[in-house]
Amino acid sequence: MTAIKFGTDGWRAIIAETYTVDNVRRVARGTALWMKSKGMSKVIIGHDCRFGGKMFLEAAAVEFTIEGIQVIAADGIVSTPMVSLAVVKHSCDLGVVITASHNPPTYNGYKLKSSYGGPSTPTEIEEVEKLIPENTSKADTNFQKEIEKGTIVLSNLESLYEQHVRSNFDVPAILKQDKMVYDSMFGAGQFVMRKLFPGTVQLHSEHNPGFSNTAPEPIAKNMTELMNYMKTSANGRVAFATDGDADRIAMVDEDGNLVDSHHVLLLLMYYLVEYKKMKGKIVVSCSVSNKINKLAKLYQMECISTKIGFKYIAEYILAGDVLVGGEESGGLAIAGHIPERDGIWIGLTILELMSKTGKSLKELIQILYDKVGSFSYDRLDLHLSTEQMQSVKQILSTDDITEWGPFKVIAKEKIDGDKFYFENDSWLMFRASGTEPVLRIYAQGVNGDQVKQIHSHARQRLGI
Repeated sequence: MTAIKFGTDGWRAIIAETYTVDNVRRVARGTALWMKSKGMSKVIIGHDCRFGGKMFLEAAAVEFTIEGIQVIAADGIVSTPMVSLAVVKHSCDLGVVITASHNPPTYNGYKLKSSYGGPSTPTEIEEVEKLIPENTSKADTNFQKEIEKGTIVLSNLESLYEQHVRSNFDVPAILKQDKMVYDSMFGAGQFVMRKLFPGTVQLHSEHNPGFSNTAPEPIAKNMTELMNYMKTSANGRVAFATDGDADRIAMVDEDGNLVDSHHVLLLLMYYLVEYKKMKGKIVVSCSVSNKINKLAKLYQMECISTKIGFKYIAEYILAGDVLVGGEESGGLAIAGHIPERDGIWIGLTILELMSKTGKSLKELIQILYDKVGSFSYDRLDLHLSTEQMQSVKQILSTDDITEWGPFKVIAKEKIDGDKFYFENDSWLMFRASGTEPVLRIYAQGVNGDQVKQIHSHARQRLGI
């Protein structure tokens, strides 16, 4: 029987290979057994737009009822932040999301959300893994029977989230901003955004579990259509995209330039500190730009780097006094909301900043460049063979790396992967993905040409 292991953010696997109804039942049963061992009694479960989401949700939900756990099931497609918010609003012990987030369309997955509305801790996940049985016998019941018995209750989580947004944002004021464009990447954010902002331009906002053969991850190579739209259309002043389960974000300015997570983090800090007069710690994953730390120092705030995975950031948020938390991948959170990544919430916060200042995204970023210096960033995702991976690991394991081509190493960091700092705030980092068989190569330079040079010298030295 296949061993089930959770990665950076939940269990992910290829549909019909390892991600099967039987294995989903096993994971759900293990989760239910863990809940019982902790005296927990109520779970909420939802699914996003991926293939088989409803089927996998129903299979998992029944497993919980077998172990005596009361189930609230999302009535329809929902985003991960909707489930996380509903865990809190419905006073549940745990949340489960059937999603593979930003992964390619062949994947599905299973995320766990704790009672506080954020990712379960690494310790909790390890405990669940240990209780996953080798197999489960076919239940003498089904989803519909359990609804009739009242052990499963359907709930409109999207409506709950919509009302929460409306009570925290001046949606009419944001609507007055002309020419907002939203790209759901065929993901779960499309339905609530259509309700919140009717009449705005929305790309890829239809049900398409194949995601047009593009991973629903808001990074440059997957956003060319949105970026070209902003370059060529008179109908776009600002745009943002969210991933498959709508917990990640990237933005695009009026000229069609990508505004990545590093820049969005800086914008959030600027808005919350200078306009909302808020203070607190900044907690980011180690693959995030060092410009974040530079701005934190200007604001006299502590900046903490963590391992990659929002669960590590969430632990600091729960401890209190965190203003902004975020990852390079676009998963960002701010004070005043649940301790969870939320692409739509963050997008609306930046739109609110634009509304209050009257400035464009481009103008706001220039203000930040005046404070910390301009920079460019990119990430390569390389699918390597096992032999190539081993070769890379061997090269990086040596302590005598002092340069990457003409770029002299002035400092090294090994929080989670291998990071090399150069002059002028430039850097290079390597890390194997926790959810896919991929080597990620991150680089920051003073401009796009330098980023390409850094990547080129890295690949030459590693022979990939």
